[in-house]
Amino acid sequence: MRLQLKKIFLITQIFIFLACNSKIDQKITISKIEGSPSFESSKLSLTEQVKVDDEYQFSFDVVEYELGVKTETEFNYQLANSNKGQHIHFIVNNEPYSAHYVNNFKKTVDDDDIILAFLSRSHHESVKNKDAYVFTQINDGISDLSKEFLFYSRPKGTYTGKDSEKVLLDFYLLNTEISTNGNKVRATINNTIFLIEDWAPYYIEGLEEGENQIKLELIDSNGNLIETPFNPSIKTFMIEK
Repeated sequence: MRLQLKKIFLITQIFIFLACNSKIDQKITISKIEGSPSFESSKLSLTEQVKVDDEYQFSFDVVEYELGVKTETEFNYQLANSNKGQHIHFIVNNEPYSAHYVNNFKKTVDDDDIILAFLSRSHHESVKNKDAYVFTQINDGISDLSKEFLFYSRPKGTYTGKDSEKVLLDFYLLNTEISTNGNKVRATINNTIFLIEDWAPYYIEGLEEGENQIKLELIDSNGNLIETPFNPSIKTFMIEK
């Protein structure tokens, strides 16, 4: 009888331990997103960059891409979507982007800041064709913009309810490609590591409630971190179930 009670006690303790640690054991996965329109002929170009008092006025020319409309997709799941529609992601020195739904706007930037702007679908997936971005430096600073670059884009901010089930992972590559035998992006999501060999958007599942962290690293074929500005990128975002 005492042996039976001891077994029951041990089994109960195991179940309690598993329940308390289910959050730790939660499995994180990433899956490639397919079903977005390609926008292969869309173009973004910078037509004006003028300093006005303490800000810069940026004006862009947008071709075959409509800002402010919802992107029609073919995938049957939900990603966080801007109700303001398609827009421009504007990134300064790999800091979190600002979203702009018109083609001209003012921003506070400093001399020598590095600027990346690219077309974004309404669900914040970047358009990755060779004409869909602008990469420049304020006042023609001294940085070598011909180097290999990795810019972080998503996730960003707080994801709640249905939006927290599948979260977009997206980044922007410049002057480099990734492949099975070449450079790669190493994504560390909390404590789970993924090697990404295809420049594509992905969705993340299995994220924890609360604060989550992503580290993106551009690495060479031997797994070594490539020495270039903004590498690695480390960002945090929130999940609210």
